[in-house]
Amino acid sequence: MNTIAAYVFRQALGPLLAILGALAAIAILTQGLNQLDIIITNRSAGLAFAWVTILALSQLISLILPMAVFIAVVYALNRMHRESEVAVLYGAGVSRQRIAGPIIQLATLAALVHLAINVVIQPAAFTERREVLFDLRTDIASSLIQEGSFTFPAEGLTLYARERGGSGELRDLLINDARPNPAITYTARAGAIVTIEGAPAIVMRDGQIQRQSEDGSVDVLDFDRYMLQMGRVFEEPELFFLKASDRTLFELFFPDRTAHYDQRNIDRFFAEAHARLSAPLLSVALAMVGLCGVLLGEFSRQGYGRRIAAAAVVALTVRLFSLAAGAAAVEEPDLNIVQYAIPLSVILITGMMLGGRSARRRRHSLGPSVLAGARP
Repeated sequence: MNTIAAYVFRQALGPLLAILGALAAIAILTQGLNQLDIIITNRSAGLAFAWVTILALSQLISLILPMAVFIAVVYALNRMHRESEVAVLYGAGVSRQRIAGPIIQLATLAALVHLAINVVIQPAAFTERREVLFDLRTDIASSLIQEGSFTFPAEGLTLYARERGGSGELRDLLINDARPNPAITYTARAGAIVTIEGAPAIVMRDGQIQRQSEDGSVDVLDFDRYMLQMGRVFEEPELFFLKASDRTLFELFFPDRTAHYDQRNIDRFFAEAHARLSAPLLSVALAMVGLCGVLLGEFSRQGYGRRIAAAAVVALTVRLFSLAAGAAAVEEPDLNIVQYAIPLSVILITGMMLGGRSARRRRHSLGPSVLAGARP
């Protein structure tokens, strides 16, 4: 890579990294604010939530990387235009294709990183994320129960424990469960937080259940051992199923056809697999849309706002169409080919626009007038 190509490459690389870093920071901050109460009361749970958020960044980066490449390309080239760097390069005999070359190299590198995220990093990150969330269920439920005070681990559930013993044992429990109608009150000499089928529960020993009957009397039932489901302390639907986003590429193309969940979601798995393979092409496609939006057309001293706006509309349309194609392929597997056709068509069309012979002949025939903004 020569000096000019390296310079153009760096001008686009800096904004791209800045955009990805800013979005990642916003995602981490947003998740931290949502779980602020847990982070304050339980530092270890807060660190675990931060780790879960970082693990989820792979999916976020995969989603926004193509548009981030487009924005970075447009920003870098527009800045070079405003500071007359592109005009100087044209005057020095540098062709439009040589300026576009390092941009396409950056987009290709971004596409390879995107492919690695989709195929390798995201499945591994989501597997780790699922295991961490599984471990957090019991830990968070336990941390929300404070000895000597009334706490509310779930909606409609009030719990009091006089003290904590060894190994997380809760002593002298008083629980009011207002979720059923009428409400039920539990008292127990001891209890402990456990995980039953992925949800936290309280196993109580040596206690009583008190429920008010319709005639106003109170029914009392003694028990030696009783389990009370607390419900989900935080929501994570289908946590213990390998969803499409959790699976490796091999597992998406070759699901377990003996499993009921896999049988019902085979088309969804195929759509996810093709989306992972086709999405990286969008980085190259949208980068070339940005190149066309800034480099094509005559020199203008008043800026390129209209051309950039038109390119942004095209880029957003392409991105939305690709997402729509992936969603439609879940219902109609024959549309999976469209996920590849959209970015490849954009690459072909923009490549013809950037490398057309007529454009080169027109620039050479006009000569310096292109730089001056004069009309033939």
